[in-house]
Amino acid sequence: MSALAPEERPPSPGEPPSPLPAGARYFCTVGRGLEPFLTREVGARLAATEVEYVSGKVFFTTNCGLTMLKQLKSAERLFLLLKKQPPLFISSRSKGKVFNEIQRLVTGDPLCWVRAVSIWRSLLELEENLPPEVAKPSKRKTGENENIITKKLKIEQTRVMPGDTECQLQKQKNDKIEEHKDLTTEKENFQEEKSENDGEKEVEHHQGKLTFRVSCRCSGTIAKTFTTEEVGRVIGIALIKQFGWKADLRNPSLEIFIHLNDIYSVVGIPVFRLPLASRDYIKVAGLRSTIAWTIASLAEINVGAVVLDPMCGLGTILLEAAKEWPNASYLGADVSDSQLLGACDNLKSAGLMDRIELFKFCVTELPLHSESVDVIISDVPFGKKFKLGKDIKSILHEMERVLCVGGTIVLLLSEDLHKYLQDYKESNITWNSSKDNTNEFKIVKYVNAEEKNRIQENVSPSFQDDRQEWLDKRPLFGTLVQMECHKVSLGRTEAFISKYKKIHDSELQQPS
Repeated sequence: MSALAPEERPPSPGEPPSPLPAGARYFCTVGRGLEPFLTREVGARLAATEVEYVSGKVFFTTNCGLTMLKQLKSAERLFLLLKKQPPLFISSRSKGKVFNEIQRLVTGDPLCWVRAVSIWRSLLELEENLPPEVAKPSKRKTGENENIITKKLKIEQTRVMPGDTECQLQKQKNDKIEEHKDLTTEKENFQEEKSENDGEKEVEHHQGKLTFRVSCRCSGTIAKTFTTEEVGRVIGIALIKQFGWKADLRNPSLEIFIHLNDIYSVVGIPVFRLPLASRDYIKVAGLRSTIAWTIASLAEINVGAVVLDPMCGLGTILLEAAKEWPNASYLGADVSDSQLLGACDNLKSAGLMDRIELFKFCVTELPLHSESVDVIISDVPFGKKFKLGKDIKSILHEMERVLCVGGTIVLLLSEDLHKYLQDYKESNITWNSSKDNTNEFKIVKYVNAEEKNRIQENVSPSFQDDRQEWLDKRPLFGTLVQMECHKVSLGRTEAFISKYKKIHDSELQQPS
């Protein structure tokens, strides 16, 4: 079994012991393309073992409690794994035979269900009874854990990397001690009696106590034969007959999640009512938080680094970065007043007004000295809601100008923009800038979203000269070298997370 995570040390004298069994098995749903990132994260953050992933899911074992489980940033939802087995064989078999096989997900191993419900109850009770100092760790301890996690993530990143309904959880009103004894008795009896009939007798006392709802997802061959409603109905009837539970579609105490496809059959119980991806500190939703965190995790943000998002929008990427890596300086900029005001609201909601500074200026005219920024992270507009306005080449060159040698750029790009840049990279075209930057421009710092108080600072014309000299006759990528590129899903669209490093001019390969 893996070592305990920093916040999961054995309880000190006087502290109640954790009711969680060692090495509980879980799985997380995750956006396509983010599976390797979550695999690294559960290893670094939870010291997880037996980690494996398939498309859209990561399975792992850990003895960490809820405090640490809630800190997963690249996962969508967390489930207690009940069953994972090979896919159902459909072929030309009759519906009745397939339905019987689906029912055996419940009736085939009643003890598995009793154990899972016992762990689920323990998790629920732990969440409701966590003392404030455990539920909300001290800043000092949080900082120490962040440093440890950051180091682990960076070590993992050097290695080769090979959406659902809400569940309303209710506290059980029955006496917890008696309930625990009953569940223990169930386990012993199931171990002694192997038949289904005996198993049914041992869970009779659950009748009227648990209400449930089945959330089913089917894809592949089975989806062509059965609807999710049919599968959910079969599972529901089996649960009612086996355990005497009552179905409640509106406000169940327990939700059963089932996913059947051509690769596996998975059954699980949601651990938390709300998805992990629903951040309570984000007031105005923008970019998906899991994508934003992933972008920041690739950026190699070190203590004291200057981090810039020149197209920050609602500030989601900066929020995720500042929450996870607090010991850096963060700057956000945008040309849209409405986006900056939304970002201000998010900063206030997250309590990060003192860590992130917001400015109004254009990404192609950054009022920053050359090589003054260590990290640039940004979601480049896809052109659907907000237009780039300036050519992407101008944006890349301006980012390159303000970035320090050895610095990192991580960008989220649309499929079209990614292809465009890849074509330019292969053709090695040189671009000559001809724009005339003769007018002095201004930077506006947002201080108060409600009153729109602004502090305007004149920027010296020397910035224009510095920028123009840098932009003239530079290759499209200049000293930027692409290090990584990952295709990820944004739901209905696909995108690419591209990472670049800035090298010294002397390291550029000269054309022969």
